[in-house]
Amino acid sequence: MKLVLLSIGLLGLGVAGIAIKILLKKDGKFQGTCASNSPFLNEEGEACGFCGALPEEKCKSKDA
Repeated sequence: MKLVLLSIGLLGLGVAGIAIKILLKKDGKFQGTCASNSPFLNEEGEACGFCGALPEEKCKSKDA
């Protein structure tokens, strides 16, 4: 029972941390959310499927 409560508590702490980060960030957006732009995941060097940035470029915002 202690392990279940500890697990729920840690999970809740993680979710609370993410929620606080969203509240404190400008417009509630995270920077660099393009996982496909990572050189570890994108070995062929293709452009990001979300914003079109190349692996050596920073992820561009769709709003701009």
